Amino acid sequence: MTPAARVQAAIEILDQVQAGTVAERALTNWARKSRFAGSKDRAAIRDHVFDALRQRNSAGFLGGGSDGRALMLGVLRAKGETLEEVFSGAAYAPAALQAGEAIAPEGETPLDLPDWLIDPLQESLGAAFERTAEGMRHRAPIVLRVNLAKTSVTQAQHALEAEGILSAPMAMVETALEVMEGARRIKQSTAFLEGLVELQDGASQAMVAALPLRDGMKVLDYCAGGGGKSLAMAGRVPRATYFAHDADANRMQDIAPRSKRAGAKICLLNAPVEAAPFDLVLCDAPCSGSGTWRRTPDAKWRFTEEALRDLVAVQAEILDAAQALVKKGGALCYATCSFLRAENTDQIAAFMQRHPEFTLEWQRSYGFDDGGDGFFGAVLRRA
Repeated sequence: MTPAARVQAAIEILDQVQAGTVAERALTNWARKSRFAGSKDRAAIRDHVFDALRQRNSAGFLGGGSDGRALMLGVLRAKGETLEEVFSGAAYAPAALQAGEAIAPEGETPLDLPDWLIDPLQESLGAAFERTAEGMRHRAPIVLRVNLAKTSVTQAQHALEAEGILSAPMAMVETALEVMEGARRIKQSTAFLEGLVELQDGASQAMVAALPLRDGMKVLDYCAGGGGKSLAMAGRVPRATYFAHDADANRMQDIAPRSKRAGAKICLLNAPVEAAPFDLVLCDAPCSGSGTWRRTPDAKWRFTEEALRDLVAVQAEILDAAQALVKKGGALCYATCSFLRAENTDQIAAFMQRHPEFTLEWQRSYGFDDGGDGFFGAVLRRA
């Protein structure tokens, strides 16, 4: 495909997303219908789509509209590209530029955030708001977690390098490697297939590293999903006993193959009360995902005030249920990939009012300045 044809494909996909289709689904549907497109074509089109969604407000302003064509005009204009070469009207290229489209608009570029979220994010982030808002307009780093139960960081780096994947250690946590080159080779690499490394953001790894884990503990990942936190805990402290639970058991279907690859043993539970009490219960709660919107930018535009209120209520219910599974003297750990105070420190403060038998040992927010996604973690101790 020519560069212009890739832009036209991105325009068509963006129109579907603007009509309500989730970006990943729209990209998958297009790829299935477009067997002629090679892997490099699909990757380039995906980058166009995600760049446009990350920058939807500013791209729309620069492109003079909100449809896929205007968004791609805005993205390419912001990059300083020659628009006439792309919007040429040639075969498979976007239609030629119209008179109004050739003129760049004047005025202040808007923030790439939903209007209703600006105040809550400013209140939550303080001095880091502007840097974070700018960071959301760009791609997130690709980060690997080294499985210390199988290898060392240096050995993992060498194994990756042998397959053309270059990486660099991250200061925020010892197990994290940022991928600098060869990211698309990761899932076919021997290092990945043999469980030496796993894809996991650095902030998530840093939170797990701060948990009070030790040999012999009985640990429950209460909102396990695909098991990323369970595997990270087992990689750090393999001589503990790990259990995983999720309200939707289907979300845990990847845990068995992932744990086999990693050399970890994780027992899946439908009713965790039957195995209670636990020394440590981790609640990686469902949340807005605002800390990961660089990776799922269309979610930013779908999120609503009502959804936030519903999530805060669900998070409180999860904490209230999970605390009953913690033994006396045990730890309850809470985590979100969110920047919003309502989901983080406010949630912890409200929980402690409801459950005064718990004391707060620590809580911390991670941001883009730390090198990873936005993340929040807290540890509470039962008396």
